[in-house]
Amino acid sequence: MKKIGLIANPIAGMGGSVGLKGTDGDIYKDAIERGATPITPKRVEYFLNNIKNVEKVFLIVAPGKMGEVYVQNKGFKFKVIGEIDENTTAEDTKRIASLMVENPIDLLVFCGGDGTARDIFDAIKLKVPVVAIPSGVKMFSSVFALNPKAAAQIVDKFIEETTDTQEKEILDIDEDAFRDNRLVSKLYGYLVVPKIQNLIQNAKSSSKVGRTIEENKHEIAQQIIETMKEGTLYLLGPGTTVKSITDQLNLAKSLLGVDAIYNKSSIGEDLNESSIIELLDKYQNAKIIVTPIGGQGFVFGRGNKQFTPKVLKRIGKNNIIIIGTEEKMKSLKCLRVDTGDDEADKMLEGFSKIIIGYKEELVSKIEC
Repeated sequence: MKKIGLIANPIAGMGGSVGLKGTDGDIYKDAIERGATPITPKRVEYFLNNIKNVEKVFLIVAPGKMGEVYVQNKGFKFKVIGEIDENTTAEDTKRIASLMVENPIDLLVFCGGDGTARDIFDAIKLKVPVVAIPSGVKMFSSVFALNPKAAAQIVDKFIEETTDTQEKEILDIDEDAFRDNRLVSKLYGYLVVPKIQNLIQNAKSSSKVGRTIEENKHEIAQQIIETMKEGTLYLLGPGTTVKSITDQLNLAKSLLGVDAIYNKSSIGEDLNESSIIELLDKYQNAKIIVTPIGGQGFVFGRGNKQFTPKVLKRIGKNNIIIIGTEEKMKSLKCLRVDTGDDEADKMLEGFSKIIIGYKEELVSKIEC
């Protein structure tokens, strides 16, 4: 029987739908004031519901909303360890993780984003392997499973067979800069993860700045602008490839946010879910323009959580335009989505056209 630790960050990812780009520090209070709701419970429960080897697991869980509440009535044998404050902080995560390693455990599962990964590293370094359930806003680090189901599959494989491990990098993302539309990151450290192919994401890679890449982006933007329809709302996701469209239109664009264009004029910048819904109520025809995250291939579910399942279902798959430079698309084996909603993920999966240049397309498969 494997002893597996479970720690959940109860506020992880709450800033995404309301456009806050993170919940580190006290920012989660702003997220709550803007109407954000916790997404961690659903992610953890989905993970637990997909573990097949329930009888072979003994869980060591954090108290209350950091673990205990999710494992009750799930059939797992478990023990609660440590104490937490009512308003949990990074210090709770670090303290509980340290206690678990001392207990000891064979594997530590945590649910959160890049900030939670940094806290786990601070507490345990490379002492035990980890499985990270993605639940944050950014999640640019490479320690995360593709989605909660993939995290459960990793745990099952870890239980069933001898599994090699590998060190995966944790990125330190400056949230203040991120909210100011600047992506500032540096290597923070490494965590050990089970080495299981196709279930762990890669780190985000930056778009390379060079003449040929910039020319490619210019061609993509030209194609999009020429095919824009009057009377249609265009919701533009984050990224430098998408920003090339507004650059050619001489419009402002939040590099890391969602913006709106109507009749080639800007009508909204750095929108959150409620702002997007208001626009969809006002304009009958709407499309989303988005580019996959370099190195990872995520179209939705990483860095653009303003496009919530509710928004995506309103828009529909046929009204989603995916763009990407030829170099980026060649580097990706497939595209992925992880919206946190099975129905939305199933709607998006399958083959989609990707605009990679002027009158140039390819077809790529979206998996969830």
